[in-house]
Amino acid sequence: MKRDVIIACDFSSMESTLSFLDLFKGEKKPFVKIGMELFYSEGPSIVREIKARGHRIFLDLKLHDIPNTVRKAMKVLSALDVDMVNVHAAGTIAMMKAAREGLTREDGTRPLLIAVTQLTSTGDEALRNELLIGAGMNETIVRYARNAREAGLDGVVCSPLEAGMVKQACGTDFMTVTPGIRFADAAADDQVRITTPARAREIGSDFIVVGRPITAAEDPVAAYRRCLEEFVGL
Repeated sequence: MKRDVIIACDFSSMESTLSFLDLFKGEKKPFVKIGMELFYSEGPSIVREIKARGHRIFLDLKLHDIPNTVRKAMKVLSALDVDMVNVHAAGTIAMMKAAREGLTREDGTRPLLIAVTQLTSTGDEALRNELLIGAGMNETIVRYARNAREAGLDGVVCSPLEAGMVKQACGTDFMTVTPGIRFADAAADDQVRITTPARAREIGSDFIVVGRPITAAEDPVAAYRRCLEEFVGL
């Protein structure tokens, strides 16, 4: 599987998003993530506009509901021609199977479907005391990953620190998409389980999702190039 960097376009409007993407004219078209804030602000039109510009899109809405609701929602999202979508693995195997069914078009094609294991802002203490999950973080993530694989999903979202153990448990062809990426000389912000692009590559990430280290950089294009160099080797 070819590694790549996904830029998290966590902006509040179409105008600010497109202004940011305009910086990359003449560059390799970045793979971008559209999250809740932007999608809820602008709706499907932002997806269509960015897709028309030639970008691959990870639509990061983290669906988590009863299986029938998720199936119907995924059927709608499948028409947007995005490249990757996700659900929460905590929604159970039945929900993940329903998501895959809804996402699959009549011709058998579908976007990549991945499941969030645990958010990179969640630490062991919150897992134990707030979510009341008695198993440790690593054990929980591996179990969720195995559930996602059983449901027929393509991979999971996990922190880069867990990518290697997910690969070991689920196979090298099971995709790992890892946020929580920071340069060695940058602040952690609100992330807990983080590492650098270079270390993520060593551990086994297939895709890294990078937001503020690129979008808030003085020179976003240079920061993107640095990510590609450290993670992909370009």
